Amino acid sequence: MYEDGVRIMKRSMIALGCILVLGCILVAGTALTQSIGERTGVNSALGISPTMADFIKEAANSDMLQIAAATFAQEKGNAEEKKFAEQMMTDHSKTSSDLKSLVSSGAVKADIPTALDSSSQKKLDKLRDTRRQAFASEYDPMQVSAHKEAVALFERYSKSGDNPQLKDWAGKTLPTLQHHLNMAEAMNKSRK
Repeated sequence: MYEDGVRIMKRSMIALGCILVLGCILVAGTALTQSIGERTGVNSALGISPTMADFIKEAANSDMLQIAAATFAQEKGNAEEKKFAEQMMTDHSKTSSDLKSLVSSGAVKADIPTALDSSSQKKLDKLRDTRRQAFASEYDPMQVSAHKEAVALFERYSKSGDNPQLKDWAGKTLPTLQHHLNMAEAMNKSRK
């Protein structure tokens, strides 16, 4: 009986060790793509500046989502949404280009994602699957929340980012994002 207890305890210790190792691998893997604080929104809630890598990932992801969502708005939206979408395509294509220039010049050393993260992809898929009649009820609030997140991200980085050139760019880009937020809020209000 005692030997059975020892055997069970050894197996439990081995299982616990495997779980700890897998947990460390999982945490390390997500840390390489994005810090947990940024991914969970804790940094934003506390006003903590994102790391350069997190900022670039979030900014690039935001641009890709805005451009892709704008293509659906051009197809399914009302006149106001189509006008807004045109502005989003222009402005977010510019910020994408600016960010790529900063990285290719060597002023910023980071990788720019080339595909949407899973959360943004889900939002885009939902928008794609929305029928024309219900499009405004999905697109308009999505634009408000996406631009609130972008403004918060750029504000935090422009105040205390860890790369001077990127910090300066974030500060210069912020007024455009604030204007987008105001436009999105007005569009969402007029829908109601």
